Amino acid sequence: MSQSAKRLDKEITKRVKLDYLLHLPEAYESEPEKKWPLILFLHGSGERGSDVELVKVHGIPKLADQDPQFPFIAISPQCPEDSFWAMEEDALMALLEEVEDTYRVDPKRIYLTGLSMGGYGAWQLAAMYPDKWAAVAPICGGMEPKYAEQIKDIPIWAFHGAKDDVVPLSESEQIVNALEEIGGNVKFTVYPDANHDSWTETYANKELYTWLLSHSLS
Repeated sequence: MSQSAKRLDKEITKRVKLDYLLHLPEAYESEPEKKWPLILFLHGSGERGSDVELVKVHGIPKLADQDPQFPFIAISPQCPEDSFWAMEEDALMALLEEVEDTYRVDPKRIYLTGLSMGGYGAWQLAAMYPDKWAAVAPICGGMEPKYAEQIKDIPIWAFHGAKDDVVPLSESEQIVNALEEIGGNVKFTVYPDANHDSWTETYANKELYTWLLSHSLS
């Protein structure tokens, strides 16, 4: 089943609008009783704007575009120009709610990932809604260590390039170290030769998806 472009336009306390790509696995229609795991993907700063096709440049939507059998429902929203994911939390959660209401999503297997600006967004959204995610995979992002307590029970696998000259490795290290100090459920992969693009290798790694699917909410 091909990836389709859609728009959320919803009134909550304010009106929120987000364009997004939706991927349904190829077997979605042929297995009408099955509930599917879902991945929410947050792109980096370079894909902001009003052309949702830009979101396919990297990461989960790129993979889903190339592989119709990608075995997750995937939501890939586009952040508006001059905004950041931390400013779009209401819209992201409204989008997630709409997709859950419309499609056969397994509520115990909802996963969150993002790269660069989206890596920061994934950390932040995990901290704001810690009970929502079965597992989180932030890539070359970061968060202040003071939020560690809020996310210590979420399975997290963070990724970063050691030679990143856009988002320093220390951005991931400080929150990972804080989580390790309080017994958080965290893994950390550092690519010794990678610069800012630590996402291509990460999203190409089948172990990531096996790891995600090994976690579900109780």
